[in-house]
Amino acid sequence: MQESLSWRATAPFRALRRALFDGPAAPAASPALLGNIDYPQDWSRVAPTLNVRGWSLHRDRIPLQAVRARLGRTPAAVEFGLERLDVLDHFRDHPGAERSGWIVKVDVPRFGRHLLQIEVQDANGIWHTAVSRPVRRTAAAAPPPPNTYAAWVAAYDTLTPEGADQIRQRLAGLSRKPLISVLLPVYDAPEKWLVRAIESVRRQLYPHWELCIADDASRQPHVRRVLERYQRRDPERIKVVCRDTNGHISAASNSALALAHGEFIALLDHDDELRPHALACVALELDAHPDADLVYSDEDKVDENGHRYDPYFKPDWNPDLFNVQNFISHLGVYRTLLVREVGGFRVGYEGSQDWDLAMRVIERSAPDRIRHIPKILYHWRSVPGSTALLIGAKNYAAQAAEKVIGEHFTRIGVEARLSPTKGSYWRVHYPLPAPAPRVTLVIPTRNRLEVLRPCLESLLGRTTYPDFEVLIVDNGSDDPATLAYLEEVARPAAGRAPVRVLPQPGEFNYSALNNAGVAATDAPLVALLNNDLEVIHGDWLDEMVAHALRPEIGCVGAKLYYPDDRIQHAGVILGVGGVAAHAWQTHPRGAAGQAHRNLLQQNLSAVTAACLVVRREVYLQAGGFNADELKVAFNDVDFCLKVRAAGYRNLWTPYAELYHHESASRGKEDTLEKRDRFRAEVEHMRATWGELLDCDPAYNPNLTLTINDFTLALPPRPWPRLA
Repeated sequence: MQESLSWRATAPFRALRRALFDGPAAPAASPALLGNIDYPQDWSRVAPTLNVRGWSLHRDRIPLQAVRARLGRTPAAVEFGLERLDVLDHFRDHPGAERSGWIVKVDVPRFGRHLLQIEVQDANGIWHTAVSRPVRRTAAAAPPPPNTYAAWVAAYDTLTPEGADQIRQRLAGLSRKPLISVLLPVYDAPEKWLVRAIESVRRQLYPHWELCIADDASRQPHVRRVLERYQRRDPERIKVVCRDTNGHISAASNSALALAHGEFIALLDHDDELRPHALACVALELDAHPDADLVYSDEDKVDENGHRYDPYFKPDWNPDLFNVQNFISHLGVYRTLLVREVGGFRVGYEGSQDWDLAMRVIERSAPDRIRHIPKILYHWRSVPGSTALLIGAKNYAAQAAEKVIGEHFTRIGVEARLSPTKGSYWRVHYPLPAPAPRVTLVIPTRNRLEVLRPCLESLLGRTTYPDFEVLIVDNGSDDPATLAYLEEVARPAAGRAPVRVLPQPGEFNYSALNNAGVAATDAPLVALLNNDLEVIHGDWLDEMVAHALRPEIGCVGAKLYYPDDRIQHAGVILGVGGVAAHAWQTHPRGAAGQAHRNLLQQNLSAVTAACLVVRREVYLQAGGFNADELKVAFNDVDFCLKVRAAGYRNLWTPYAELYHHESASRGKEDTLEKRDRFRAEVEHMRATWGELLDCDPAYNPNLTLTINDFTLALPPRPWPRLA
């Protein structure tokens, strides 16, 4: 065709068209750069205002100092230096990796194709092309690409007229319909977002609400105008107070609280949005649990174009996670009486005032009065300068957070020290008593000297804990070299922790071996260990014992890695694969996980006994491991769930790190007998814990049980489709 007369004749017109509409060819991105474009993922759907988010680093580790962008000849707004802990995880030796993120915002003309160029400047003053591509504004919205959060939202989290009718029918059957007061402190909110926030309340399917707005002496004239307009539209439900002086967020929130007459209050920031069914879901939850003092929901972020992203599908009430991360905000709904009893919002805690309020309310409540709704009910607006866009964007918030957590421990009489972690979160250090209590390390083994020797050398040579012994439970080793080594290592040695060998011949029964080891010691704590571990940091046992000594804590688990630094264990997720699986297995070391949970202390339903510390009295109280039905598999999960049922919280800490060479102490399920045994163990777990396995309180029904990396569930599991 391209050799035809018509093709040659029209060549000048095609060239003219390219010049007028297509623009020049895009130069290639600089080979000197590393980087990625996080959003948009689909360039075929370009909105009138285009937000481009990404990150950049120099391959030669030269620091980057600036970003500039333009669409055609029009300069674009740029923000550089955004926190990117995920990039830091993979490029720790590159300067500036932690704040390598950038955002470009540009208005796209209605017609034609235009060249978008984003450049970064290195410390030598040289500009490098990071992005160069033609952009054309989309005339009509195309469907979202598959396997994305946008596709999940379209399929499972979009409110339809039929869904709204179903919710109204359920609301009509409520036995009680409490008034919910939505508190909205306002200060110089952009008019567009302020209107969206107010309209999100007015669109609620649940009609029993009031909106209590406190204008904190805004300087922008549109704020008063917008508030007065809405108050005139609905004077019965929209209440406005205008403060004479600016007192900041806590004082403004208290002014809004003073207007509230509802049995419960809900907190809304002046540029965020509630889902239309948010208060309806809260009312339904309160009807089912009338004693609830605090209700919180899942959340996501929304950008200036209304694009939803970064969902946080949260666990049920998780005290140790809440001590280091305020996952209650957002949406947080509180019993008004309790809020007033604790004194409302405290001045001096701005930036973390909601966390402080939740801490003080929870101290007067009980775990069964804190309810979680596993639905996205709140959109956190991500605009430059907002905490949604960057947790560390407001440094005063981090300073206030440290004060909030520290004072919480002081009030409840717990000695603890805080240190900041990546992502503007926290680590809690619990002190060891003096003298530190004795710990017995219980290690079942059979032969396999090639893994046992380095394991013991690592434990004995690197562990800094001051008082521990090693108890090797020998399951009938018959290898001469192994027997000689066991005899040698059991001899007393100066300057080394004592080692004992407990012969336990017979068939391999992991549960029975551990039970025998625990029975053979009177130490107040036991550490159940596999024979193929290797210590990374010497204080691993200090960290685990400090948690295990807390009276409310049962089992404590560690963070384990394969020798190539991929994650082997970051806690256990119930239900994955039918029974349970290790979280984030095979992901790279340092991967933050959803909402940085992979880097934070938290309560989990179960942890692996490849490295598990527990008080001996708790072990015996729970009945130890099940040596009858669970000889090999799932005995640790079963034990953790028994400990949990006895009223203790199990805990996983990322600050006890060891290498694990994965099941070197036993063989594969490679015979018919072993497969039958495994099948029976699965059936026992399902029969004993089936309901809990299907709904892990430390996980979320919107996340899949097919794999173990917090991927979206298709569809979400137990909750009926309300939206």
